[in-house]
Formats: sequence, C-alpha cells, structure tokens
Amino acid sequence: MIASTQLRPGMVIKWNGDLYSVFKKEHRTPGNLRGFVQAKLRRLSNGSIYDHRFSSEDKVEKVSLDEHEMEYLYDDGDSYYFMNSETFEQMHLGKGLLGDAVDYLIPQLKVTVVFHEGTPISVELPPSIDMKIMQTEPSLKGATVSNVTKPATMETGLVVHVPPFISQGEVIRVSTADGSYLERAG
Repeated sequence: MIASTQLRPGMVIKWNGDLYSVFKKEHRTPGNLRGFVQAKLRRLSNGSIYDHRFSSEDKVEKVSLDEHEMEYLYDDGDSYYFMNSETFEQMHLGKGLLGDAVDYLIPQLKVTVVFHEGTPISVELPPSIDMKIMQTEPSLKGATVSNVTKPATMETGLVVHVPPFISQGEVIRVSTADGSYLERAG
C-alpha cells in the first residue's frame, strides 16, 4: 500500500476492486483546509476515465504488471491468436479486451501484452504500422500534398484518409494513436 500522495502518471493501482492506470495527478492544499490529491484514473477493464479526490491520508494498492512481447498470428472471427516471442506459447484474446486495436492487427505484428497475475488486461501497439491499401479511388496525376484527402480501406478494414496521389495496392504508414496517414512506407 502506498499513500495517495505517491501516485504518479502511468502507475497502475487497485482501487474499489478494479484496476486503474493513473492518467494525471495533482496535489492540492487549498488555504487552511486539508490537502488532497486530485487524480484522473483510467479503468483498465473498459477504458473509461474517472476523476477522484483522495485525501492525503488515503492508501491505495500499487499493482505490479508483467509485459510480454507477442506476435499476432491470425483470428477466427471472435478470438485473436498471439504467440509469445520468447516461449513460443500461443494464446487467444477476445475482441472485448483488444477494443480498437483489432483495426491494426496484421500477421507478424509485434505487440506488448500486459498481464496482471497471469491474466492479460491490455495490449499496447507500436506507434505506427505499415499497411496495404486494398481499395481507394484512382490516384490523381500531378496531385500534390494538400488538405484534400480521400478514403482508403486498409487490409484490416480500417478506413484511413490519404492524400489524392496515393493509389490502391500501395503500402502506407498509419498512426495507431488516431488512425491517421503518416507517409508512404518504403
């Protein structure tokens, strides 16, 4: 157990029987009142954000997590199969746990799976992924970079807005943070 004043962004705690990641923390001491810690917490089970005020004397349980690099193999519709890069052990994760990450899962992609007491709780994607464009409008000859974009459907079904000079079959780099076009992959 640690004091609420020792909370730090990125730390994972167990509070009210659930796991939370500390998103933001601010220690306040207003005038002649007792000090408190205003924390913004992200629930790991569903990703929702909560604001909570802890008194300075409150204790919270700090949780230790294990991270394993895993390689995405394939999916069968409901389950997504991964292989541990060190032990070659395979496991499957459900769509509910993966959330929006399923839009970026291409075979042989290396991801970090976070475990708590042997149970997977989240998946961390690399900052960007190279993906192939399966369908888009024909490229415009002589088009240059501008604020005009067109939709392109990637190999996973994700729709990315790309510049007009990009054509079907090309491989582009996509940001996993917001699903935006970054550049041509070469």
